[in-house]
Amino acid sequence: MKWIIPLEAASPEDRPRIGGKGYALYRLQAGGFPVPPAVCVTTALYRAYLRRTGVGERILMELNRKSFKDLRWEEIWDSALRIRNLFLRKALPPALGKPVRAALGERFGDSPVAVRSSAPEEDAAAVSFAGLHESFLNVRGADAIIESIRKVWASLWSDAALLYRQELKLGVDKSAMAVVVQQLVNGRVSGVAFSHNPVNAAQGVVEAVHGLNQGLVDGAIAPDRWLIDRQRRQIAGHTPAERREWTVADPGGVRLETLPATLQPKAPLTPAEVLQVFDLALASLDYFQTPQDVEWTFAKRDLYLLQSRPITSSREAAEGDQRGWYLSLKRSFENLKLLRGRIENELIPAMVAAADELAAVDLGQLGDGALAAEIRRRSELNTHWVSVYWAEFIPFAHGVRLFGQVYNDSVHPEDPYEFLALLGQTPMAGLERNRLIAEMAALVRATPDMAAALQAGEPPAGPLAAELAAFIDRFGDLSCPASGARQCTERPETLINVILQLATHPSGLPQAAAGGRAEDLKAVFLRLFSGAERRRAEEMLDLARASYQLRDDDNIHLGRIEARLTAALQEARRRLAPRIPEGAAEIDPAELLLALENPAHALRAQTSGPKTAAPPAVRALRARQLVGQPAGPGVARGPARVIHTTADLASFQAGEILVCDAVDPNMTFFAPLSAGVVERRGGMLIHGAIIAREYGLPCVTGVLDATALIRTGDELTVDGFLGIVTVSTGRL
Repeated sequence: MKWIIPLEAASPEDRPRIGGKGYALYRLQAGGFPVPPAVCVTTALYRAYLRRTGVGERILMELNRKSFKDLRWEEIWDSALRIRNLFLRKALPPALGKPVRAALGERFGDSPVAVRSSAPEEDAAAVSFAGLHESFLNVRGADAIIESIRKVWASLWSDAALLYRQELKLGVDKSAMAVVVQQLVNGRVSGVAFSHNPVNAAQGVVEAVHGLNQGLVDGAIAPDRWLIDRQRRQIAGHTPAERREWTVADPGGVRLETLPATLQPKAPLTPAEVLQVFDLALASLDYFQTPQDVEWTFAKRDLYLLQSRPITSSREAAEGDQRGWYLSLKRSFENLKLLRGRIENELIPAMVAAADELAAVDLGQLGDGALAAEIRRRSELNTHWVSVYWAEFIPFAHGVRLFGQVYNDSVHPEDPYEFLALLGQTPMAGLERNRLIAEMAALVRATPDMAAALQAGEPPAGPLAAELAAFIDRFGDLSCPASGARQCTERPETLINVILQLATHPSGLPQAAAGGRAEDLKAVFLRLFSGAERRRAEEMLDLARASYQLRDDDNIHLGRIEARLTAALQEARRRLAPRIPEGAAEIDPAELLLALENPAHALRAQTSGPKTAAPPAVRALRARQLVGQPAGPGVARGPARVIHTTADLASFQAGEILVCDAVDPNMTFFAPLSAGVVERRGGMLIHGAIIAREYGLPCVTGVLDATALIRTGDELTVDGFLGIVTVSTGRL
């Protein structure tokens, strides 16, 4: 069996075995193009690896937890992370590894190489896969090359690649990956060139950066850009870049560093070199007879062609298709550092100030017209901050994902989510609220008369009343849909229930995880780096912790803005109560505004279609086993408490399994009481999963129709290792 085929030994029949990129390089070398020497690791080796290690079966299990169309973006990333870890932990079996290691060692020795993906569908005329699969530069030695090959194989199952393959209906379960191992050319200048400008066919494009190409390809370095008049073969325009950094070879691969001052004023290419690069792109166009996107580098004065692929036009996204938005969330480390500065130094302070300013307004002193204007102002502010949340806060979550990949690639842990243990112990708002509730519970526990009075329905008194008032002023009383709203009911029943529950169960309840293990894991991780790489690893961990903290706190900040809008609408309903039709449960906010501004306006109840019963199949179905995503390790058993509305929280009892559509910040208070968590919404970085892990609770997310298939009182077993929820047969 041919595991490795050198370019010079390939043939047209090898196309399925060496993949699109490998086949293009074979043809280019055969056509006399200046291509660095390379070999292709075939799809046959990939398939043999899947069979002999069992990784193939595990991949199918991951991808069949539920229908792909039902997976949320976060769940796709989680599955991709688990699949990547399979490749990291499973070495090539000796029967495969020995001949491959010998062949690579004989061919390259300790010389630096580039390890690039070459999937069979890659670089086809209609499908490019550009940027979806991974490449590794400056890899030395057979063992390091083989590890990079496994990472390239794993990138076949990245979240981005999965979305693209699904869109193109390429058969995810039958996909394979070849790999190109190519001698590294340590270029002084590198870039890409397009024989045709994708937005103007009369032009060509050349982009260049000082140093290696990785920074340009990753988006970390902006290139100088030249437009070429194709007909006249003349430069039609030049857009210079800032030229602050470049990518250079490093013992651990490549790194970004400050561009030498002598190079910063200089364009990477002379006009003559620009046209030389463009001629190379035209030659590739003539050879393949289709417009080409080429990657190139100059080593001293010699120009090399690293790869060439067809230019594919972008597909029009269907209405509501958010794949482009999702893929844009993947940010570089440098981009995330800039985003962090903006969030911490500008956005969050402005958000807190806005919420404080709204809270200071005495709504009761406003006239009806002024109250209507205030409601409109608060609605606009809420819309603005929701937009900021999606545009700035959500992308910052990639800091956790980026660190997770770096940690797993370095440590190869058995648990692919071990890195999350390093990210806790940050001052998250949810944990702070629970600490204050625990203090109030301790006060009630130490005062039996106070507990009896609360259970009898008497209002809080003495020190508890003061602590409770301060808590509600800061965090709300849990009765409002928006976290942070002060109080939506006359008496804070839900909050008092939590306090009484904690007071009644002084021991045996989960506590926020201790930081000792996190420090041990941190030490193990950082020992793998030295010098500049260690400093970068420390910075990446610090950024990931900030990203992780924001995934808990962002909803709190946003909730405080929404709470102020809710408070204004409540004031409007209070004033207009005599004019609200009898029996009307809901009044549209637009109706409230009309009534405030026009005393003659007759309020109309909000109309909605007739409530429909659940389909008979759903009503009759009593699931025995539900499959979701493993989000918090451990196994727990207990009765279910299904939460449909905020009001359901008031009945929550210690030891129950919290079952909900999605854990919102209000539900955070119940984490210390819960035995486990089950959510319909999926993902390792959603609020419920974060809080469950902080308290060591078994958690399964992404359980389709969880709140419909599980009923309050059902006896559940939650397996957070496998992502399985079992409903006891005794209760069916």
